[in-house]
Amino acid sequence: MAEAADFQGTRPSPARRWLRRTASVVLGAPLLAGLLAVPAAGAAQAVEPAKAPTGSRTVDVSLNTLSPSVPAEDDTLTVSGTLTNKGKETISSAEVDLRVGPRLSGRGEVDDAAKRSAYLPGVDPATVGDKYTVKFPKLARGISQDFTLTVPVDKLGLDDPGVYQLGVSVSGRTTTTPYEQVLGIERSYLPWQPETSDSRTKLTFLWPLIASPHVTAETRSDEQQTPVFTDDDLAEELAPGGRLEQLVSLGSQLPVTWVVDPDLLASVAAMAGKYEVESGDTTVPGKNQAVAKQWLTALEKVVEDGKVVALPFADPDLASIAHRGKNVSGTLSHLQNASAVAATTVETILHVKPSTDFAWPVNGAVDSSIVDVATSAGAHNVIARSDSFRETTELPYTPTAARPIGGGTTAVVADARLSTLFDGDMSRAGASTRAVQRFLAQTLALTEQTPDNERSIVVAPPRMPTAAQAQTMARALEGLAGNRWTQPLDLVAAAEVKPDPRATTKVPRASAYPKKLRAQELPTQAFQDIRTTQGSLDSFETILTQPERVVTPFGNAVNRSMSTSWRGRSLEAQQYRDAVRDYLQSLTSEVQLIEKSDVTLSGRSATIPVTVQNKLVQGVDRLVLQLSSDNIRLKFNDDGSMAELPVRIAGGHSQSVKFDTATSANGRAQVTARLYTEDGTQYGEEMTFTVKVSEVTPTVLLVIAGGLLLLVLAGIRMYSHRKRAVAGDTANGNGDGPEQPSDPTPDTGPESGAPSGTGEKVDR
Repeated sequence: MAEAADFQGTRPSPARRWLRRTASVVLGAPLLAGLLAVPAAGAAQAVEPAKAPTGSRTVDVSLNTLSPSVPAEDDTLTVSGTLTNKGKETISSAEVDLRVGPRLSGRGEVDDAAKRSAYLPGVDPATVGDKYTVKFPKLARGISQDFTLTVPVDKLGLDDPGVYQLGVSVSGRTTTTPYEQVLGIERSYLPWQPETSDSRTKLTFLWPLIASPHVTAETRSDEQQTPVFTDDDLAEELAPGGRLEQLVSLGSQLPVTWVVDPDLLASVAAMAGKYEVESGDTTVPGKNQAVAKQWLTALEKVVEDGKVVALPFADPDLASIAHRGKNVSGTLSHLQNASAVAATTVETILHVKPSTDFAWPVNGAVDSSIVDVATSAGAHNVIARSDSFRETTELPYTPTAARPIGGGTTAVVADARLSTLFDGDMSRAGASTRAVQRFLAQTLALTEQTPDNERSIVVAPPRMPTAAQAQTMARALEGLAGNRWTQPLDLVAAAEVKPDPRATTKVPRASAYPKKLRAQELPTQAFQDIRTTQGSLDSFETILTQPERVVTPFGNAVNRSMSTSWRGRSLEAQQYRDAVRDYLQSLTSEVQLIEKSDVTLSGRSATIPVTVQNKLVQGVDRLVLQLSSDNIRLKFNDDGSMAELPVRIAGGHSQSVKFDTATSANGRAQVTARLYTEDGTQYGEEMTFTVKVSEVTPTVLLVIAGGLLLLVLAGIRMYSHRKRAVAGDTANGNGDGPEQPSDPTPDTGPESGAPSGTGEKVDR
C-alpha cells in the first residue's frame, strides 16, 4: 500500500501535473505535424504511430548491468544490455540511446515508473544524445544484439539528490514504417546522492540460513548412532556455488543479521561425520563430509562477531499450528521443545550465543492466533510484514518497524516493497539488475520522505533464497556501501527502537489471513499423525535402558514434520511423517512375545514358560508380562486366573518368564499373554495359546489300587497251590512233576515309536 506521502505533498501538485500534460501536448505537436506531412501513399501507415504501446514493444530491451549502481560526481556510468528484435521485419538504422530524468518524487512514483512498459512521448525524458549512443545498421528479425553505453555522470543533467528515472531506448525504421520511431524501451532507476545525507535510515536486512529437512528418524546401532539422510541433496547446496555456500560467502561481506534454522546446523554437523543415504530399499555411505566441514568452518568464522537469530528447531510452521494444529493435544508442546533446543544447538555447533526471542511466520503474515502461538513458545518479537500489518490511517511516510502489540510483545514489521523485490527468477541479468536498482531507489525515496524523522526499516527477503536471489540481494546491499542515506542495524536492536506513536499496533484478524497462504498449510491430519507417533514414542521410551538414543532422533524428526518448508509439498510431507511412524513401529516390534504352541498339563500343578524376545541393541526394562485365563479352574500363583511378572531383557537376548499354575479339573483353557509398560499401557500385540489339563483323579487311583491288590492275592494263591502240588508228588516218589504251562503271552503290543502330537507336555 502506497504511503500517503505519495499524494500528500510529495507528488506533483495538480497545477504541476497540468503543466506537464500541456508540455506533452506542445512537445507532441511537431511529431503529429510531421506524421500528417507524410505523402498520401503512406497515409494509411501514418495512423500506426498512434498505437505507441504496440510499436515501442517491437524490440525487447534488457538492461543487464548498470555500473556503478549509485554513481558519484566523477564517475562514468556504464549501461550494458541486449536488444532482441521480436517484430516481423528487419530494423534498419537502429540507434540505442540513454534517457535520464525526471526526478521521481516519493515511493509511489518509483512504483508507477516500474509499471510502464511502452514509450510515452512527453513523459519519457529526452535522450542524452550527442556521441553517447550505439548504432546498428540492421537488427534482423529474431536476432539479439549486445550493446554498451558509456556516459560521464556530469553529462546526465543530474541536479538535486534523489531518484531519477533512467531508460534505454532503441529507435529505427522498418519497411512498413520508413520513418524513425522508438521501437523498444526499458526503464530503471538512478539513485543520486553525491554526498552523505544528514538524515539516514537505519536498515536491517535479514540473511536467512534455512533448508528443507533431509535427515530421517533412523540411526544405525553403532555407538555414534550414524544418521540416515533421505537424500544427499543438501551437499549440493553446501558445495561451492551452491545456494547455502553462496549465502555464507556473500553474507560474510555484508552488514546483515543471520537468521538460522538450528536443524540445518545439526544436519550439516551430522553430515560432517559418518552418515548414510537412503537408496531404494537400502542405504549407502555418504561421501560429502569434506563439503560439510568446509561450510561449517566458514560459517563459524563469519558469525563469530555477528548477530545470530535462531528460529525454533526445524523452523515450524506457526500459521499451520495456529490455524490447524493447536487444538490437537501435544502440538504446542512440540513447538516449545523446538524453541528450547534452538539455543543449545547453535551454541554447540557455532560457539556463539544466539537470540531466540524471534518468531517468523511465513511471508510475515500474522493474525492474533499466530501471535498467541508464537508467544506461547517464548517469543517476544514477531517478524511481520507491512502488507499484512496494514496501517489503519494514511501516513506521509513509512513508519519505523517496531510496534508494541500488547502483552510485552513487539511486532517487527518488515517493509513489503523492499522484502518482495527479490522474489522470482533472479538468474536473468535483466531481472537482477532491475531489482537492485529498484531496491536502491526505494530506500533513497524512503529516506527523503521526512528527512528530519529518522526511521528504522527491516527487510525480510525470501525465506530460502536461491543462489541467484542471494547474489542479487548482495549487489543491492553493496550499492548502499558508504552509508550515504542508510546505516546498518541488527535485528535485535531494531526490535528495541522507539516505536512511532502514529503507526498501527492493531493485529489483523484471522479472517484477514491470505487465502493463498492458508491453502498451503499443513492439514489437521498432519498434527494428528504427529500425536499418534509421539504417543508410541512415549510408550517405547519407558521400557528402554538408554532412551536418549531413541528419543533425540525421533524428537527431532517430529519437529521436522512441522517444518515451514513443507508448504506446497503436501505429498512429500505425508511421506516423511509416514516414514517416521513406520520406522518407530519397526523398532517397537523388536520387543515381542514369541508364539507359543498349545500346552498339556499332567497333574494338579505345573509351570508354564512364556518367552519374550528383545532384538534391540539396548536392553529393555520396566515391562510387565501378564497371563490371564478364560477358565476359572486354571489358576496362576494359586490366587486367581491372572498373574503378572516383571520383564527385563538385555539387548539381543530373550527371556523365558515362568508362571506357576494349578488346576482343579480336567479340560481346556484359553490363555492370553500381554505385555504392559509400568504405567499400564499395553505394549505390542497379545499372544494366545491353549492349555489342556489331563489329571488322574482319586477314583481312578482306587480302582487301579484294587486291581493291583487282586493280582497280588491271585499270585500268592497260585504260588501256594503249586507248592503243595510239588510236595505231594515228592511224597509219592515221582522225581519230575507234570509239565506246567508257561506265562501267558502279553495282550498289549509294544509302545509306539511315532512322535507325539503337537503341543507341550508339562509334568510336575
